[in-house]
Amino acid sequence: MKTATLPSLRVAPELRKAAEAVLQEGETLSGFVEESVRRQVEFRYSQQAFIARGLASAEAAQKSEKYIPAEEVLAKLAQRLAQAGKAKPKRNARAK
Repeated sequence: MKTATLPSLRVAPELRKAAEAVLQEGETLSGFVEESVRRQVEFRYSQQAFIARGLASAEAAQKSEKYIPAEEVLAKLAQRLAQAGKAKPKRNARAK
């Protein structure tokens, strides 16, 4: 596999020092930057897929006309939260 390069990046000296300060043993700054870019790419793919699933789900619900309005869902969640708060005994923050 042929490799490619990422563009050079100018940063403030403070950012470079901060990045160097968190390097793990045997890790290079280049490796750190590569891993950071890799994680951000994976995150953005996941984010795009999440949004696509949500939009598809909303469209399917509207087509089937079998959906619950957001206000109703939030009201039910608030009711569950209130019931859960009543069920648990409150702990005293200060132990005596």
